[in-house]
Amino acid sequence: MSEELEKLNRDIYATQKKLKAAMDKEKILTNEMRRLTRSERTHRLCTRGGMLETFLKEPMLLSDDDVMELLTTVFNEMGVQEKLNILIEKHKNTEETEQG
Repeated sequence: MSEELEKLNRDIYATQKKLKAAMDKEKILTNEMRRLTRSERTHRLCTRGGMLETFLKEPMLLSDDDVMELLTTVFNEMGVQEKLNILIEKHKNTEETEQG
């Protein structure tokens, strides 16, 4: 009975080590996923900021508040809102088609 108890204790110890290793790996993978998400967001922001600057005549002269005022004016236009909604719906439908 003592041998059986020792074997069970060894099994418990081995299983706990495997569990700890799996938890450590999960933590590493979660951090990597966050890093990649941040990297994708940074890339998207830089790309879209560059796109915006191509439409600004003198981007270096405009303040952040000026650009925000301009964007607010542009996006309050009904036609822009309609186009934005159409683009969003198109991409939602594409995602649904690809998923199912």
